[in-house]
Order: sequence, then C-alpha cells, then structure tokens
Amino acid sequence: MTHPAIKNLTPAFSGKVAFITGAAQGFGRNFAEAIVAAGGRAVICDIDLDAARATAAAIAAGNERAIAVRADVADEGTVDAAVADVVQQWGGIDILINNAGRHLTKYNQPFAKLSRTDIREMMDVNFMGVVNCTLACRDSMRARGGGVIINIASIAGYLSSTPYGVSKLAVRGLTIAFAGELAADNIRVNAIAPGLMGTEAALAELPEEFVTKFRDELQLVHRLGKMEDITATVLYLCSDAASFITGETLKVSGGYPLGI
Repeated sequence: MTHPAIKNLTPAFSGKVAFITGAAQGFGRNFAEAIVAAGGRAVICDIDLDAARATAAAIAAGNERAIAVRADVADEGTVDAAVADVVQQWGGIDILINNAGRHLTKYNQPFAKLSRTDIREMMDVNFMGVVNCTLACRDSMRARGGGVIINIASIAGYLSSTPYGVSKLAVRGLTIAFAGELAADNIRVNAIAPGLMGTEAALAELPEEFVTKFRDELQLVHRLGKMEDITATVLYLCSDAASFITGETLKVSGGYPLGI
C-alpha cells in the first residue's frame, strides 16, 4: 500500500491549466515543459508573441497542451485580454506562475546609478506585473474552486538594498498580502527565492571570482543552482503535496542566506 504522503509527492496536473509569464525561454519555458510532462496544459505568456508561439509549438508537439498568448505584464489591459483569451479557449486557469521580471546586474546597483525611468519600468514589471496577473486570474481560479499562484522572488530580496533587491522584497510582501486576500477563494499563494543559478545568462553577467566565492564560501551546498532545482520546487508547491502551505517564500539557494 502506498503511503498518501508518498503518493502526493508525484505531481498530477491532469486537467490543470497553468498560465506562465515570461515563458518563451529560460525558467518560464522549463516550468511549462515540466507541467505539460506531468499531464497539465501550459499557457506560454510572453511580450514576444513570435517566441511564445515557437515555444508553445515545441512543447505541444501535436498534443495541443500548450498555447501562446501575448501580454506585457506591466500593462493590465494586455494581461486582462490574454487571460480572457485563455478562459475562452480552455475554460479557465488553475495555476499562475509570475515569472516575468527585469533582473541581473543592470538593476542590482545603487538607486543613484539608475535613471528614474529605469527604476519605474523595473517596478512596473517586477511588482505591478505580479499584481496585474494575480488580479486578472483571480475570478477564473475562484470559478474553478481555487488555484495556486507562485511568485518568483530572489535571495536578493533578503540581501540587497538595490532597486532589484527591493523589488524582490516587495514580491515577498505581495505573496503574504495575496495569500490572505485570496484565501477565501481557496487560492494558495507562495513564492520561490532562487539563489545563485548557473544559467548561461547569469554567468555571463557576473565576475568569475564572485561566482566562485559565493559557491564555495557562502553557500552550504557547494555547487551552482540548476534550473531543475527551481522547477522541482514549482511542481511541489503547485501540487496537492503542498496543500497546507500558503503565504511562504521558499529559498532555494544552497543554504545561503540563513537566519532566524
């Protein structure tokens, strides 16, 4: 006999629709591929519609379980239209992954080093993007009996006082706020704070000596994070195995930073 806790650790997304922002490439694409592989359907939402369509076609591979929609998450009108399109095509949304964001070294420097326009545009995506997509998906999730929202934060939200770090601190705050506001709708809201990830883009932007020190001296697990580490956490938090978890930000960062 299989123990219920073990059974629940295998995510079952049959019939579930996941709306994933910034999903044409990178982490968003990886999340979509995993959800489709686990039996769900993925909405590839991206500001670049052509790239989103190419990704959806590659993931669907004839099984009709991935579609592309265009939205600029900072523009609530395009988000509302994209959600309405998905509801018309597939009946509703069960999972929202707020993955789209402005990041890396451009925004991870002192406020005075950036123009006010740059700061505002980043906050419009990193903060208002979460607000826009969450509110746009709420009615559909409520109509389907509930849902799950995952926000992609960062350990910069614990470590950094830069514009980027502050934006990701705000994402943690939104996670708590929406967990409370949407609880009556049976919608769980959690966040993931990735640490240093060994992606091609990140390694191209960061000095080699910084990466080595961070990995070997600051982290407790002495390897770079992998895309699969974050995707596995997304699948867990979206699954019934995590049905008693809401309002939390889970650090996936090799043990840094730790604190009480």
